[in-house]
Amino acid sequence: MILKINGNINKYYVQTLCMVFFPGATFGENEVAGEGVPEVAVDVYPDKDGEAVSAYISIKLNDKLCEATETVYLDEEVTFGTHESVAVGRAVFAAGKELLGHTPPWGILTGIRPAKVAGGLLRSGKGVLKAKKIMRDEYFLNPQKAALAVSVASAEYKLTKKMPKNTCSLYISIPFCPSRCAYCSFVSYTTKRLLSMIDEYLLVLISELRETFAVIEKLGMTLTTVYIGGGTPTTLSAEQLEILLSEIDKHVDVSSLLEFTLEAGRPDTITKEKLAVAKAHGVTRISVNPQTLSDDILREIGRQHTVEDFYRAYELAKESGIRDINVDLIAGLPGDDFKNFSETVDKVIDLAPTNITVHTFCVKKASDALRNNSSIYSLSGGDAAKSVSYSQLKTKFAGYKPYYMYRQKNTVGNLENVGFSLEGHEGLYNIYMMEEMQTIFAVGAGAVTKLVKYSPTDPTDTKIKRIFRPKYPYEYLRLAEEKNAALLRDEQEIFDFFAECD
Repeated sequence: MILKINGNINKYYVQTLCMVFFPGATFGENEVAGEGVPEVAVDVYPDKDGEAVSAYISIKLNDKLCEATETVYLDEEVTFGTHESVAVGRAVFAAGKELLGHTPPWGILTGIRPAKVAGGLLRSGKGVLKAKKIMRDEYFLNPQKAALAVSVASAEYKLTKKMPKNTCSLYISIPFCPSRCAYCSFVSYTTKRLLSMIDEYLLVLISELRETFAVIEKLGMTLTTVYIGGGTPTTLSAEQLEILLSEIDKHVDVSSLLEFTLEAGRPDTITKEKLAVAKAHGVTRISVNPQTLSDDILREIGRQHTVEDFYRAYELAKESGIRDINVDLIAGLPGDDFKNFSETVDKVIDLAPTNITVHTFCVKKASDALRNNSSIYSLSGGDAAKSVSYSQLKTKFAGYKPYYMYRQKNTVGNLENVGFSLEGHEGLYNIYMMEEMQTIFAVGAGAVTKLVKYSPTDPTDTKIKRIFRPKYPYEYLRLAEEKNAALLRDEQEIFDFFAECD
């Protein structure tokens, strides 16, 4: 795609807007005009009297050219940059809709947290009905998405409004899987040689855990949730899992946690012994993720388990006595259709897990699915949109409520990922992490610590700093070796951040 911008507007934001209408678009510096290559021109400028900001957009595809101009009047309670973004978003929406005859379900919202906008409206006293109307009329969401965003924002507010000050959560990365799914782009390793790293990886991880617990104690923070993710944490043996969970026991009273999650995930890695270890060490939430209940599609996406394996693993999880079980599903998988996905939803609801998370297939640049099928992107989403709508309707009728949501680039049909739960069984870590409501300390390869500090005088003034661990396990181990010690967290950087915010 050829993109030309005139004005002080974030280039990445404009690119993301363009990808709503042209999923999978690339923005190389040497793009050449030609058949099938979209050309987008953006011009942002203030009104002469200083009371408004306008955006002019032209989108050309082959012989067709569509143009739009949108003007937004300034509001002193909203930043000028926000006004610019809204003007550009509305103009791109209008021109793209005219050019392609497609109305994006999420309107001009491009961020990964659509409920954040709705949450801001609710906190400002707009009320549910007014918030929905603003989401529809000003951000161009269709009525179903506006209602979903406000519903999720309401649930998040209810669950977090009394969250104590100075709390934090902990994420522990286990970046190993028994096999690589065709749609996956996570930092996860599957070969025998790399899986042989696990014992050494655990030693370094435990050293970093000890240092992190020491930092939390020095900061006087209270740990509220622990989340062990990956990868597939249950790639670890029962013995390795015992080592990891025993270390956590040494530093925190797990019974005081609001939530303790083990992202078991792959049914082919779940055993009775591993679940017994998890239960004995206070794990309160696990995932058993089939993604689909079709053996044909499971084979196509590279999962090495069967539908029967899922039912076996789910029954073991239920028998373990662990309080909450989450089941992940993915709408819009290659080869899937509405009939199969709706049957999958019905069968999962019949199991009555406390949590159901419905993702929409997202085309990751590093995934095997994209390398093997460059035409996988879909503007309308095909059956995915109908499948997602069905999941939201059926879960509602079954007593589940949406409590967290996020979106990603290049999701089929520009759709969303939503977590549903029975009352009182929401996954709190998911909310804290997605909505940046507290500091998340993260350890292990590929982990990202997110330091969050709110102003004591202005709740809208939030400072955020990210600290990245080495991306790949071998880099993580090499760095530890080079330091001739366990991988050390830069404690001073953390302490300086909080000192500067006070």
